[in-house]
Amino acid sequence: MKVKNILKNYADLLWLLAGITAGSIVGLIFGKQVESIKPIGDIFLNLLFTAVIPLVFFAVSSAIANIDRTKKLGKLLTIMVLVFLSTILISAVVTLIATRLFPIHQALGNNPLPTETEKIQSFGEQMTQLLTVGEFFEIGSRKNMLAMIIFSVLVGFSTLYSGKEGEGFKNFLVSGNEVMKKLIILIMKLGPIGLGAYFAYQVGVFGPQLFGTYAKALGLYYGVGAFYFIVFFTLYAFIAGGFKAIKIFWKNNIVPSLTSIGTCSSIATIPANLEGTIRIGVPAYIANVTIPLGSTLHKDGSSISSIIKIAVVFAIFGKDLVHVDTIILALGITVLVSIVEGGIPNGGYIGELLMISAYQLPPEALPPAMIIGTLVDPMATLLNATGDNVAAMLIARFTEGKNWMEINKIDSTS
Repeated sequence: MKVKNILKNYADLLWLLAGITAGSIVGLIFGKQVESIKPIGDIFLNLLFTAVIPLVFFAVSSAIANIDRTKKLGKLLTIMVLVFLSTILISAVVTLIATRLFPIHQALGNNPLPTETEKIQSFGEQMTQLLTVGEFFEIGSRKNMLAMIIFSVLVGFSTLYSGKEGEGFKNFLVSGNEVMKKLIILIMKLGPIGLGAYFAYQVGVFGPQLFGTYAKALGLYYGVGAFYFIVFFTLYAFIAGGFKAIKIFWKNNIVPSLTSIGTCSSIATIPANLEGTIRIGVPAYIANVTIPLGSTLHKDGSSISSIIKIAVVFAIFGKDLVHVDTIILALGITVLVSIVEGGIPNGGYIGELLMISAYQLPPEALPPAMIIGTLVDPMATLLNATGDNVAAMLIARFTEGKNWMEINKIDSTS
């Protein structure tokens, strides 16, 4: 792939990194004087907070409203969902174990950021507040993100089952989704300036020790990501078809891997994935459903980054990711993030807002999570995109039986 095309595909990432770097330098030079530019970062965050609620509503509800009910793919879809959820949760659990073995909080010393005062509630009250709201207008608050997602899902299914009578509303949802995606893209043009200002504020006020936190988080992510990519993808291939499947998987995963890194896009990797899975021997009817849906619903790399982001934010805010309820909530958030973010530009930020809402953290928790998400994007894309290929092999194994490779007469030399 030409260098020019690679630079074009990574343009947004490079601009964000440039803004973060410039902000870091300003913070190091001017110290606490940079507090005066914090409102620039606040403006960017407020724009993002304002746009995210309608974006989630239109994206989720329109996707469900457009499901084709005529397809008789019940067994395939059931197995596909189970495989997707299993690998997402496995990657999340592996990352949680890694954060225990290599804790991030040690890098911050005794200078955690102040958190909002938390009101102690029973488990039932917390679940009620997390899943629902008492008034319709409250569903428009970023603090009720999960309630908004549930509401959007219900609206999507209601539209789906309304048939022709709901056709006009479905068109409205689809149109609204396109408009809101463009709005997010416009707002993210301010990302280098907004994140740069916020990073300058953090470095200037809380000191260069933040670099230790980010460096440790990045090292942990890329270490876990590489381990998961090599070890667990190999394990999944073995489960799908034994040692023969391992050899064929890695042989046909080279082009998809290079494509995902070069384009930094799971969507752009779909053609390479489809060709790769067909060469592996996955039946066409499985590959043609699993690969496109997997590009938006199956995100092992995002699962790992979600846990890392939570660990980083908890470190900055002086919290511990050790309690059972906290860990269960982290796994739930990770599953939602891995599913929701796929079809939304900059969808990872949606997951970060969900994290802030679920753990009742202040807005200052967003920039660190966004920065981590930006820096790990290449590895995350690699895991997200190529994970669909090994998932397709697992789905073929559980759909077609253990002899699926022989049945489809793969050509291991192709």
